[in-house]
Amino acid sequence: MSKPAGVWSYVRGFERLSFCDWPGRHTSILFLGGCNLRCPTCHNFQLAWDMHSLPALDPVRIKAFLRDRSGWLDGVTITGGEPTTVPGVGELLYEVRKSGLPVKLDTNGMRPEVVADLLQYRLADVFAVDVKGPFDKYPALTGGAVSALAAQRNLERIFALAELHPGAFYFRTTKVPSLTEADLDIARGYLPPEHTLTIQNYVPPRRMTEHAQPDHEERRPVGDVVY
Repeated sequence: MSKPAGVWSYVRGFERLSFCDWPGRHTSILFLGGCNLRCPTCHNFQLAWDMHSLPALDPVRIKAFLRDRSGWLDGVTITGGEPTTVPGVGELLYEVRKSGLPVKLDTNGMRPEVVADLLQYRLADVFAVDVKGPFDKYPALTGGAVSALAAQRNLERIFALAELHPGAFYFRTTKVPSLTEADLDIARGYLPPEHTLTIQNYVPPRRMTEHAQPDHEERRPVGDVVY
């Protein structure tokens, strides 16, 4: 395999079949490296912050698999990491859509301008947006990567897009230990009309919280990402 170039060099994981990632669908999942947050509770921390420690994958084989299995699959999920931080992510989605399969993109919502572009050009059908919690808890929940004001500004743009495009967004929150029931109620209150918040159970990642450091030299190369 020749070394993948461009956006495909960010593809560091591929799950051929998932029964639970996209509710009601059998999907394949592409994992993209890199993230703009430093959440202490992250499970895909190696993928998010140190993707070059994971092997690059052959785009020819991935595209052939999606093409050949398009009659058996119900869609493809693009996740991370944070896909909206990947340069040229629209090109990747365009290539995936050639398989004829619907596309879901997972995002933390902190780059609403990218989400708007992907929506405008119909490169993704559904966006699954993680609402971490109340805006004032974002600094702690994201490892200091996002201020409360920035979280509010970015997510309000996402919520406005959701109002304009019924059925294109759903929202979820993982109930990490620092979140209370009152926090979840606050997060629910942010959502636009006719949208609900899915609460996901928290499972501790298999590493110590001090490993969630933005500095590559301060992290241990451990993880449990599927590839």
